[in-house]
Amino acid sequence: MSLKLSFTLDPLECGTDEAGRGCLAGPVTAAAVILPKDFENLILNDSKQLSEVQRNFLKPIIERDAIAVAFAHVHPEDIDSINILNASILAMHKAIANLKKAPTFISVDGNKFKPFHNIPHQTIIKGDSKYLNIAAASIMAKTSRDAYMSKIHEEFPMYNWKKNKGYPTKEHREAIKKYGITKYHRMSFRLLPQQYHLTF
Repeated sequence: MSLKLSFTLDPLECGTDEAGRGCLAGPVTAAAVILPKDFENLILNDSKQLSEVQRNFLKPIIERDAIAVAFAHVHPEDIDSINILNASILAMHKAIANLKKAPTFISVDGNKFKPFHNIPHQTIIKGDSKYLNIAAASIMAKTSRDAYMSKIHEEFPMYNWKKNKGYPTKEHREAIKKYGITKYHRMSFRLLPQQYHLTF
């Protein structure tokens, strides 16, 4: 089934989505994208359904063809302070605020959101596999976050964030067990199973 262009006929409807919600380290990153009404792309889909090569191929196409595109990070200290759900919504709000054109409608992936500047919105479960603007936002959020994790990998290569992106892989947890935590880890998350103790 092909994706629909948007939820409404509003020419300034933006799609928004986040990446990195389940990670142990790094930010949660959101993006917002407004696509033109004649936008078409046969590859574009939910970022989780695409390979890294496909996502990196689509990123410059979205940036070139979108009416407006923006992303935003919310970092671990804020995630720990306000919890991951609120941090995810805050990241989406920040991404929308960064758009060069203000949207008149917001389509949100998932089922949780808070009103933003009184702009009408609609939450859509699995919206990133139904609507092109949300799918585009999912790709921009994922590629932007991946780039950030690759950058901080250079600072702490022992965690191999360039590969695991901060997700709770066996490799990542073994590195936490061996080397302890960093300033990029989310202290409000269970970084290791209960039988292990963190090194500070």
